[in-house]
Amino acid sequence: MKNIKRILSVLVVILLAGMYIASFIFALIDSPDAFECLKISIGLTILIPVLLWIYLAMFRFIKQRRQENKDASQGES
Repeated sequence: MKNIKRILSVLVVILLAGMYIASFIFALIDSPDAFECLKISIGLTILIPVLLWIYLAMFRFIKQRRQENKDASQGES
């Protein structure tokens, strides 16, 4: 599980770096389509880390709840 987290972390870092580079390139290109791509790129640069943070917070919460339920059920025995 630890290796999977590391691989996913590296992939997310590469994705975000690619989005930053794409945003920079789209900002330099003078084209109507480039402006739309710039807006999308900036939006995804913000959205991806926020969604990742929400996912990790939910994962920790669910993991904690499972552990509490497991401890409670063992205490009843």
